[in-house]
Amino acid sequence: MSKLTKKQKSISGKIEAGKAYTLKEASVLIREITTVKFDASVDVDVRLGVDPRKANQMVRGVVSLPHGTGKRIRVLALCTPDKEEEATVAGADYVGLDEYIDKIKNGWTDIDVIITLPSIMGKIGALGRILGPRGLMPNPKSGTVTNDIGQAIKEVKHGKIDFKVDKTGIVHTSIGKVSFSPEFISDNVKEFVSTLIKLKPAATKGTYIKSIYLSSTMSIGIKIDPKSIDEIS
Repeated sequence: MSKLTKKQKSISGKIEAGKAYTLKEASVLIREITTVKFDASVDVDVRLGVDPRKANQMVRGVVSLPHGTGKRIRVLALCTPDKEEEATVAGADYVGLDEYIDKIKNGWTDIDVIITLPSIMGKIGALGRILGPRGLMPNPKSGTVTNDIGQAIKEVKHGKIDFKVDKTGIVHTSIGKVSFSPEFISDNVKEFVSTLIKLKPAATKGTYIKSIYLSSTMSIGIKIDPKSIDEIS
């Protein structure tokens, strides 16, 4: 077994094995144990007491983080000419239709979110095999298929994210950067978990929020005591 470096020893010494920290404590610790030289993302992983294989226990939704994600979100607006100015003013990075559909067909996916109109979904359906695996397929449930395209773009740019429980029952998402203050990190986690609580399926039995972990790029996870988050009863 390889020996731990001085840096790894220092980090491991800050986290007590098996201990569940309060959200306030974890929001401070995550900055202390992150050693990469760039502004790392802060991620939250929530294990839910659901069976994602059952349609009535699927958890999927959107949340607007009060302090955003800290990331530059590249938005493609696939829209008709009459909506192009609205999309551009709202802050879309790319605006158009057929030329971008052709680019995607040829393998271009250098974007984070696609927002489009209901009337255009027929054209986009053929892109499912490319966009689906990358999580880029527009969906009315996530607010990325709408006639109010300008508002949708503004919301995404200001920290609105969509999430979905995976096949193991875990919801994973980025909620900020290590450069955020502990208060900003805490606020974003609270908002995210509060949204999950509201989406609890009626068919779910037993404990809904099983565990919460906070981590950053290449850091170890910090276990959070669910009771320390106000919205969880």
